[in-house]
Amino acid sequence: MRAVLCNSFTGPEDLRLGEIVEPKPAGDEILIDVHAASVSFMDQLLVSGLYQMRPPTPFVPGTEASGVVVAVGNKVTRFAPGDRVACSAWTGGYAERMTAKESKCVRLPEGVAFEAAATVLHNYGTAYYALVERARAQRGETLFVTGAAGGVGLAAVDLGRHLGLHVVAGVGSDDKAALVRDYGAREVINYRSEDLRDRIKSITGGDGIDVGFDNVGGAIFEHMARLMKWAGRLMPIGFTGGEIPSIPMNLPLLKNYSILGVFAGAWAEKFSAEAASMNDTLVQLLAEGKIRPHIDRVLPLEEVGDAMRALANRTVQGRIVLKIR
Repeated sequence: MRAVLCNSFTGPEDLRLGEIVEPKPAGDEILIDVHAASVSFMDQLLVSGLYQMRPPTPFVPGTEASGVVVAVGNKVTRFAPGDRVACSAWTGGYAERMTAKESKCVRLPEGVAFEAAATVLHNYGTAYYALVERARAQRGETLFVTGAAGGVGLAAVDLGRHLGLHVVAGVGSDDKAALVRDYGAREVINYRSEDLRDRIKSITGGDGIDVGFDNVGGAIFEHMARLMKWAGRLMPIGFTGGEIPSIPMNLPLLKNYSILGVFAGAWAEKFSAEAASMNDTLVQLLAEGKIRPHIDRVLPLEEVGDAMRALANRTVQGRIVLKIR
């Protein structure tokens, strides 16, 4: 079967389309005919050797996909051949067929497109875990999202709107403002051309941010640390800017606010039942039109390298999807 192979951790340039043996599902796994797979910053980090874990090489990248069940392992009880599913995995999605653990799969209602389904579990899963499980965000609170036009950021804007939060979107260029407003941002700040402190103070009446959702890291996070409200919650989600920040710890002390780490993948590994319940919730929200993943473009499997380069160059709004069938 056709699959994308990563032979060394040198980034998108090393990816090659080739033929591999079809995988066989273990007892707790299902075998999926892949219809669509998404391309995320996490995937780019994995093939570049910059993620928190490194799969043994060669491996098939692709951490999120959707398709139709072909076969199931002898311990699987919730799925059967013919079921439409979306799945999360560490590897395997950029292929005609993949295996995934039963606990990492969710059944798709009829009418939910494979392309949209392939973008929900990671983006919206991270946003849901951060806002609902970690921050316990309450209706009416101010949510500030950085990298708001990216995959996870836009999901946080969309989900924040659904939760009744006052969403403030931080972007790095003015051309992204219309998109984040369309997804529910009430205010937009270009933190490369505007004074972040002045804008946040103005928007919040001097109170500061209730919930900070930072995808960028570096100086942006350090600025946010000085703009939090009393008893707020500041969450590092990722470091797409390439720099891991450090802050004086008297800042959270003085305002009694919390810094909450968010690693949704590790949480899902440790608490698989809770993660499965969250996935069911997200797919239901998708089916009801209450969330709407933004697909920047759909590309064929062989253009995965171009997709990852577009991510690295920050020319992607939302997600790129690979159409495999």
